[in-house]
Amino acid sequence: MRIAVIGGGPAGLYFSILYKQTDPKAEIRVFERNRPSDTFGFGVVFSDETLQNFEAHDAESYRLITSRFAYWDDVEVNFKGSRYRIGGNGFCGCSRKTLLELLNYRASELGVEIVNGTDLSIDEILTLSEECDLVVAADGINSIVRQHFIEHFKPSTDLRPNHFSWMGSTRPLDAFSFFFEKNDDGLFIAHAYQYEPGASTWVMETDPETFERAGLGRMSEAESARYLEGVFAEALDGHPLLINRSMWRNFPMIRNERWTIGNIVLLGDAKATAHFSIGSGTKLAMEDSIALNDALARHRDVATALAAFETGRREEVEKTQHSADVSLVWFERLGRYWDMDPVQFAFGLMTRAKAITYDNLELRAPEFVEDVARTFARGVRAAGFDVDVEHPKPPMFQPLRLRDMVLANRAVVSPMDTYSAVDGVPQDFHLVHYGARAMGGAGLLYTEMICVSAEGRITPGCSGLYTDAQEAAWRRVVDFARAHSSTRLCFQIGHSGRKGATKLMWDGIDQPLDEGAWETIAPSPIPYFPHSPVPREMTRADMDAVTASFVQAAERCARLGVDMIEVHCAHGYLLASFLSPLTNHRTDAYGGSIENRLRFPLEVFDAVRGVWPQEKPMSVRLSATDWAEGGITGDDTVEIAKAFVAHGVDLVDVSSGQTVPEAKPIFGRMFQTPFAEQVRAEAGVATLAVGAITSADQVNTILAAGRADLVALARPHLVSPAFTLLAAADYGVADVDCPPQYYAGRDQAFRNAPRARQELKELRLKARPRHRYQSERGRAAAE
Repeated sequence: MRIAVIGGGPAGLYFSILYKQTDPKAEIRVFERNRPSDTFGFGVVFSDETLQNFEAHDAESYRLITSRFAYWDDVEVNFKGSRYRIGGNGFCGCSRKTLLELLNYRASELGVEIVNGTDLSIDEILTLSEECDLVVAADGINSIVRQHFIEHFKPSTDLRPNHFSWMGSTRPLDAFSFFFEKNDDGLFIAHAYQYEPGASTWVMETDPETFERAGLGRMSEAESARYLEGVFAEALDGHPLLINRSMWRNFPMIRNERWTIGNIVLLGDAKATAHFSIGSGTKLAMEDSIALNDALARHRDVATALAAFETGRREEVEKTQHSADVSLVWFERLGRYWDMDPVQFAFGLMTRAKAITYDNLELRAPEFVEDVARTFARGVRAAGFDVDVEHPKPPMFQPLRLRDMVLANRAVVSPMDTYSAVDGVPQDFHLVHYGARAMGGAGLLYTEMICVSAEGRITPGCSGLYTDAQEAAWRRVVDFARAHSSTRLCFQIGHSGRKGATKLMWDGIDQPLDEGAWETIAPSPIPYFPHSPVPREMTRADMDAVTASFVQAAERCARLGVDMIEVHCAHGYLLASFLSPLTNHRTDAYGGSIENRLRFPLEVFDAVRGVWPQEKPMSVRLSATDWAEGGITGDDTVEIAKAFVAHGVDLVDVSSGQTVPEAKPIFGRMFQTPFAEQVRAEAGVATLAVGAITSADQVNTILAAGRADLVALARPHLVSPAFTLLAAADYGVADVDCPPQYYAGRDQAFRNAPRARQELKELRLKARPRHRYQSERGRAAAE
């Protein structure tokens, strides 16, 4: 095997080491543009998990690396004079120069030929691809290989708005440290860690407005270092900032649709980047090398191996990039969190990328999580509730008030269509379905979307509230829930619009009916699918009729004694299709600008609010993004939410997508929560988070970080109606509502839960490195 490696960074060198171990007879040449004496940057960082992976694949390079590493266990958050240390993280830092020296040494020891000071042209690389069996393009962010084959690789580069500069210092650090400072120019962040005795990396970051006001773009490297020494004077403790090609840059998030062409494969930053805030750039590159070597070891044919590498590695790379995306946005929106209590700020920072959660942190730093719970409870007490602050319940089990409606806890049964009605009339299935979940302990129970007219149904199986028979059937559900639980009820009302007259979900979601279809209406005559019926463009008379049907449904809800109603303005249904420019092409007063597109949904909301009791709250469900070019964005949704707030909305239920079939959502754990957080912070309204939220741990994480006020779970409630009751047993919260018929089961759950939780805790602790945490208050008490 003849292999040419373009780029002598960690990715190229580590792959060469691994493959040379696998096949000592292989001829491997590494071409590196820089000389061995050239040194750029400061330190790199790896987690314990990453190091274990290195050890499993080349014990000798692992031994060399770890013999020169600085190790720490804690993350330290410094914010507004408060300092929090969270242990159990397990990180190691090393000089970038040292890492490259060690990898060069190991590669040379194995017989890899390293050619330094050679900046190959694309023609020379293409010649190598003809002469060699494999060309590994590990030529970095500015890869000439990627650029040459740009139409094939189809790269996308998201240049992030914040500016950053890689600096160093002699300041010793015994933790991965975050420092946050503010001066007259704006907000500044330092991501800092020690990588060898007397040497630490300081990645400086700031937003574009602060960058401009401070004039950092007009300063030399030395001048910007002196400026930042003033900003971080306390953090640096008299130590200087050091520079080494410390230019200010914007981070490029790079993705490629393809990673291979012929016998050429992209590796490391040439293939994909991950933001420095999760410390995964070098990790990603070296784990790419492991995956590529493994693929080549499994498949004798290079083409087959490269295809296997791309198929097998892509999911892990995309997961890492998704975590990095979520993490970097937290730092870009630092101003959103600046007025938070310091402990909530620190908790939000620690949980920003979703890998670390409330329960996870409780294992690492129980005192810290106790502080978080107390801080949350103090906020609840300030809202008028007599709750225990010194020994508080977890956030999930704290009460919430919306107008006169009081929820006993923050768990919500999400609205889930069941498609089980007959002519819009709820059946026994609905009674059992909603009755069981009402008795499960959740603070709030949503119905499925209840359609306001026969023509407003999504499918023939959708329930309605436009006839007396339907109202009578819903009364059975409401009366049962009232008699057997204290769970509050929210009826979600809506109109299907152009997505109506479709099949039941399990027969073909959003697919038009083969027979028995009814006429659909929409703001514009645009079918959902090309083969869907074209909806009729709504006239003023249609708008009046739809508004009247919403009002009548609300009046029926009032007669039923429902606690809250929600107007459905999401998922491409009628009111949502007015909001999105992808579905509203009108040229009258109801189309065009966002203000015009809001006009009819607000008219409907106002009409409903006018007949709904003033003491009872109303919510609105919004799709925070259409996940499609030219559609609604998170920023648009903030403006939409503000408009609804001005008209009296009490809660925004933040969902996303389902507006157009060509949407490309980015799924993942809690994937819609960032939109709920944005609306809550920027529109100043309570929000409900929903979307791939599956555990009480995630509920507590979202609430404690201030990302939402309520959390809705759908699929977990399908299989476990008593989800909240079981979570209460797990956390030892004894006063969750339960029907007396179920007391025996509840009591058993409470007896078993502590033992099961302790056993799980012990298993997790055995797998974790040493950890410690002490808050400022704890240190003061100890002293």
